[in-house]
Amino acid sequence: MAKPSFTVAELASLLGAETVTSDCLIEGIGTLQSATEKQLSFLHNGRYQQQLQASRAGAVLVRAEHRNDVASIALVVADPYIAYARATALFCQQQTTEVAAISLSAEISTSAVLADNVTIGAHAVIGDDVKIASGVTIGANSVIGPGSVIGENTRIAANVTLYSEVRVGALCVIHSGAVIGADGFGFANDDGQWLKIHQLGGVRIGDRVEIGAGTTIDRGALDDTIIGDGVILDNQIQVGHNVNIGDNTAIVACTAIAGSTRIGKNCTIAGAVGIAGHLTIADGTHITAMTLVSKSILQPGVYSSGTAMEPHQQWKRNVVRFRQLDELSRRVKCLEHIVKQHTEGQPE
Repeated sequence: MAKPSFTVAELASLLGAETVTSDCLIEGIGTLQSATEKQLSFLHNGRYQQQLQASRAGAVLVRAEHRNDVASIALVVADPYIAYARATALFCQQQTTEVAAISLSAEISTSAVLADNVTIGAHAVIGDDVKIASGVTIGANSVIGPGSVIGENTRIAANVTLYSEVRVGALCVIHSGAVIGADGFGFANDDGQWLKIHQLGGVRIGDRVEIGAGTTIDRGALDDTIIGDGVILDNQIQVGHNVNIGDNTAIVACTAIAGSTRIGKNCTIAGAVGIAGHLTIADGTHITAMTLVSKSILQPGVYSSGTAMEPHQQWKRNVVRFRQLDELSRRVKCLEHIVKQHTEGQPE
């Protein structure tokens, strides 16, 4: 595959920057510190402003106020980070222009319906009554279970498992190791023995969704588990059965969401957050890392819990104090009551 390259003038046009006429050739993207004269860089965080003049980058994406701080060519844009994101698509060598093809080693049910230009990798398995739309790519060793539907131009990487009755929208990306549609954690205790509750729902995933490596999304118990349009899920996230995630919500790695919780639209949930089941989280809510969400959030805002890192000896002392909080609270209330009685008995 040929390495992509663009002149600075072409990049300015493609990324919506102020017009420049330079024919300097750019062949990749680098940080301000590491970029060479054939690479593009960007300034998004003001903490790195001092690196601008020392950077060897052939061109740098900046806001207008930093145009004179660039030692090479400034590409002035409204938002350098957004322009950088668009530039990564131009230089991404994972893109492929290969002609759609189906591996001879793939196992495809005779009842599956595939569009003409579908790519299926080696040893992939396509189950009964599966429907795969135009432009879909399915990687090697992936399994698409019976009755599943995959929308146009969705890319499924190698070693992905979709159980039965999973519906995936258009323009989605599902990374390796993801498992979608496994049984939710449903059991009833029958006199000390766990009785399995069979999960009868499915999973519905909207358009333009990206699902990270090793992420798991359980099928619904009765109704479907639902992932809205534009949702982005990082690696190693657990989504329990019948969870509903609203459009354009972003969730970072190692977050666990228990069953039947409804998360609103345009939320951001940071890494290693734990969300209990049967809760509601309002649209536009932002939850910081390591937060335990144990009750519904009905008003949008920023929410946090947990304690920050501190030296170990201090942490041990604070743990002891934390365990004493309930007793201390009772003692304070008792003292307040005594003081109130004393002051009420004093003459004015």
